[in-house]
Amino acid sequence: MSARIVVRIQSDDFDVAGETASLINGQPNVGAVVTFTGICRADKGRLDALELEHYPGMAEAEITRIAAEAAARWPVSALAAIHRVGKIAAGDNIVLVIAASSHRQAAFDAAGYLMDFLKSRAPFWKKEHLHDGETGGWVDAKESDEEALKRWAETK
Repeated sequence: MSARIVVRIQSDDFDVAGETASLINGQPNVGAVVTFTGICRADKGRLDALELEHYPGMAEAEITRIAAEAAARWPVSALAAIHRVGKIAAGDNIVLVIAASSHRQAAFDAAGYLMDFLKSRAPFWKKEHLHDGETGGWVDAKESDEEALKRWAETK
């Protein structure tokens, strides 16, 4: 049986409980659900918002590909990745990853894999809007995000 994969990119906020319930509805063998919610942080009061852009179609295809890789590596029943775009205020949701499986370890691993690849490989561009009213620059990928990917190469 193949995993149910849901990928959405949207400007509207999402409801974690509602998205989780929708994803696992009709999945009789789910014994574990792992969720990760990424939130726009204020970065010690420096940041008011992030503005996220993407290429429609391309971003969804890449995230779906990554989710399918996760589903091939771990026995999950369902995976979801919901990513927001547009101007997102500090404290607001940015991304939601949900992994459902019969057992917890597969759900944890699939969610971690999907999130690590979303953070480093998904085609999103982020611009900072600073607390002082200025527009900051585009945010570069962090070395720590690239380092996080290495653990998945070691656990094939």
